Amino acid sequence: MSSATGTRGTGRSTITSTRRLLGVDAARAIALIGMMATHLEPKIGGDGEVSTAHLLAAGRASALFALLAGVGIALASGGTTPPRGRGWAGSAAATAARAGVIFAVGLFLAAFDSGLAVILCYYGVLFLVALPVLPLRAGWLLGIGAAWTVLGPVLSQWLRHDDPMSLDVAVPNLVTLLTDPVGTASSVVLTGYYPVLTWTAYLLVGMGIGRLPLGRTAVAAAIAAGGTVLAVAAYAGSSRWLTGGGLAELEAAGTGGHLTTGPIDADVLHVAFYGTTPTTTWSWLGIASPHSGAPPDLLQTLGSALAVLGVMLLLERVTGRALWPVAAIGSMTFTLYTLHVVLVATLLPPETDDALLIHVAIAAATAIPWRRYVGRGPLEALAAAAARRARQAVVDPSPAA
Repeated sequence: MSSATGTRGTGRSTITSTRRLLGVDAARAIALIGMMATHLEPKIGGDGEVSTAHLLAAGRASALFALLAGVGIALASGGTTPPRGRGWAGSAAATAARAGVIFAVGLFLAAFDSGLAVILCYYGVLFLVALPVLPLRAGWLLGIGAAWTVLGPVLSQWLRHDDPMSLDVAVPNLVTLLTDPVGTASSVVLTGYYPVLTWTAYLLVGMGIGRLPLGRTAVAAAIAAGGTVLAVAAYAGSSRWLTGGGLAELEAAGTGGHLTTGPIDADVLHVAFYGTTPTTTWSWLGIASPHSGAPPDLLQTLGSALAVLGVMLLLERVTGRALWPVAAIGSMTFTLYTLHVVLVATLLPPETDDALLIHVAIAAATAIPWRRYVGRGPLEALAAAAARRARQAVVDPSPAA
């Protein structure tokens, strides 16, 4: 949803690279299709088991989106060279402008009765979190992001500990924003489906990755391999802890009324938690269940997101322009995600036969010719125009500019 085009801000000038990283855009396409799959495919398949779509994409597709938000912000603010001085101010203004557009579209989509946990309002606020860390280099961003995979969940658990029912599955909308701004802010930051407090880990790691030379094969291979190891280790570690007595602790403590998509039993790693862990025991921080926001969940979804990104970057190196059709879809995910939500609420709900196939086909049929003959998607163009004006107002506010 953010551009993969790099800019470098120094002083009063801004140098923009016209080359897009097809691998980054292709990873965005994977994230979009994964989110469509979790929205449209049943959680339980015909055999009574968790469906393949949910096994692969639940919790991971949205994490990939958030990671790529950080990558895109880093690429748009200088790539391997973080902005300094007025360049930082210009990049911050541009990022804040994009955040405003994304947040506004999120409020618009909330007016539709889609039944989906629309991510855009949370996503917009995540962009604002990036502002103070724009000048940091890759090492600092990766280190802080790694630390936040533990600190964020612990802080969330502590802040919610006195209110075990502190869970908000409602989508932020214009009515709640106007009538209960404090409650809406609390939902977006702490108790909602994609709480910014814990999801900041994805953003920071993504920004750190975006500060690396992603065009190098060795870097792409390291991202893919490191992500794979991290995902497997985090999931396996949580699974082993559960079988070694952790599950008994969770069953004894209960959820305290916290909503889940299934019972707390041996299949708990396939149960979703709507964004936060229950607060009946600190042991909940040991689960890798989707949308729990516990450290193992953040680590294994971060790992899978890094693996996808690394593989797509390697595919770009191997296949070159052959990856372009997939990347075209990923280059306009802001527009296509918005279209997807509207279609779910109106013409093509999940009950439609072959709903996933139809939604993906519409995305491809829209993006490929649009990218080829027009360029940026319409919402991407709107966000880019807002960012350009905001940057210019800060970097060169002269009447001539």
